[in-house]
Amino acid sequence: MNQPSLRQLIDAGEGIVKADRIIRGGQLVNVCTGEIYPADVAITGDRIAATGDVAAYEGPDTEIVDATGKYLTPGLIDGHLHLECSKLSVTMFADAVVRYGTTSVISGLDQFLVVAGLDGVREALREADASPMKIFWGAPFKTPYTLPETTVGFSFGPEEHAETQEWAECFGVWETVAEFVLNRDEKVLRALELAHRNRLPIFGCAPMAAPTTINALAAAGVRLDHESYTAEEALMKLRAGMSLLIRESSVAHFMNENVRTVTEFGAQSRRVGFCTDDMHVADILREGHLDKLVRMAIKAGVRPVEAIQMATLNCAEMYRIDHLVGSLTPGRYADVLIVDSPESFQVERVFARGELVAEGGRTLNAPQAPERSAALSPAFQVAPVTADGVGVRAEGDSADVLVVEMDRTVPFVRKGVPMTLPVVDGTVRADTDRDALYVTVSERYGKNDGATVTAMINGFGLRSGAIASSAAPDDNNIICVGADRTDIALAVNHLSEHGGGQVVVENGEIKEFLPLPVAGIVSDLAPEEMAAAEDRLEAAARALGCELPSAFGFLIFLEITAIPEYAITDLGVVNYHTQDVVDILAPAAG
Repeated sequence: MNQPSLRQLIDAGEGIVKADRIIRGGQLVNVCTGEIYPADVAITGDRIAATGDVAAYEGPDTEIVDATGKYLTPGLIDGHLHLECSKLSVTMFADAVVRYGTTSVISGLDQFLVVAGLDGVREALREADASPMKIFWGAPFKTPYTLPETTVGFSFGPEEHAETQEWAECFGVWETVAEFVLNRDEKVLRALELAHRNRLPIFGCAPMAAPTTINALAAAGVRLDHESYTAEEALMKLRAGMSLLIRESSVAHFMNENVRTVTEFGAQSRRVGFCTDDMHVADILREGHLDKLVRMAIKAGVRPVEAIQMATLNCAEMYRIDHLVGSLTPGRYADVLIVDSPESFQVERVFARGELVAEGGRTLNAPQAPERSAALSPAFQVAPVTADGVGVRAEGDSADVLVVEMDRTVPFVRKGVPMTLPVVDGTVRADTDRDALYVTVSERYGKNDGATVTAMINGFGLRSGAIASSAAPDDNNIICVGADRTDIALAVNHLSEHGGGQVVVENGEIKEFLPLPVAGIVSDLAPEEMAAAEDRLEAAARALGCELPSAFGFLIFLEITAIPEYAITDLGVVNYHTQDVVDILAPAAG
């Protein structure tokens, strides 16, 4: 991010340099004091020069923006976001959310990192600088996040922390998964010690955390957390001194539960912020982004000014970026929203870095994606998959198998159920009548010979065909669920041969295919095109029998090992509690 000199900021603040633009006639929502009052906003360059009576800042060339009868708020901040999970590039994701008032996000860009390394992260940060959306980057606590470690394109550890924590773009340590702290992982502890030495905040990830876990994380210096499954858990974290991010994503809906910390339990709202974590573009275009969360909080009983604070200053303060964003005050980036009222919070115009970038729910300039380097175009190195290569080897006519069982409401939660399944020609077979399907993970980086492993899964409901994705945190190997082994082989091979994407296959035919050519995980499609593609993919998955809220929303998270009970990675089925690969032919229900 470009930084004006201190002299330039002082000159602008004193009015020696006249404002480029003045927003006049609005009611200013002052998130620092909780007041709403008439005030104009003077903008010089990309920063706010003054608010209130700004007549002294007006010059002969100053543009006047009329906001009579409207309200002025800071741009909204998404406190924890894997923007790659939108399947949009940085440029296109910015186009999708800026129109709804999101002008800043905090992200580890961890999916770019595991595929394309530090060069990929640098490229994404440069891309953000050319967009109307700022990325405040946190260096991931390590990669891969998985326990035990899975295969990724780039591993990130203490040596990389020593380098990147010195970057001007680094604002903390991202997504510190609780288990690595509890395990006293030496590499992770060294990264956190570096952060303490560099006075960088540590961002946590502690779902379903016990009180002792919360205490240990607080003692380690974890400043905030975005993974609370109940309001009681959220309140424990607040009481332990952490700040709380309430998550409302496309697949994890926790706003109404966790906002109870404020509306029912009486916790002060100033240490509570918002995040979306993972969003489908179709949902953004239908419902909005952070502006939706503001409206949800107000509907749940939060005062409008407090809800706006949660989406702006609160988040900025917990990340220690409030000197740059989060309030309409001198020296901050001129990210200004003109809204109809604090109560209904409909964003009408958006200024980012001092420029009008969106109006009436549309961005004003067509996004232009940059040229891509080789770092973001790595070849897939998956060994060709055959139908005979899909399956779990077993003896006899049947086998007792530990089948991974999906939670039908939250895709991150997966238990295990024992099932007796047929064995044909030495291979455990799917049973669609009981919704016992194949699930495969194919290693894409060629470090483990591009091998494919198979397990069994319940919950997707496919009666035929297969669905697959190469966008699959935390390692972005190819994940596939299917009822037919031939269709699974076709789906995986198709993604590998075409540089990544998402696909639906049935009876040997490609029903839908969404290419994701940028690192095999995102695309430069316009948001509206991506939303249409998402809808087509989901419709095709439903036609196969899937009744989950989002077939691909549930599919892509199967490789995450940081949440109980089971995950499927390129190593096999992983038990969260033992943090090890389990023998699924010796099942014990989770």
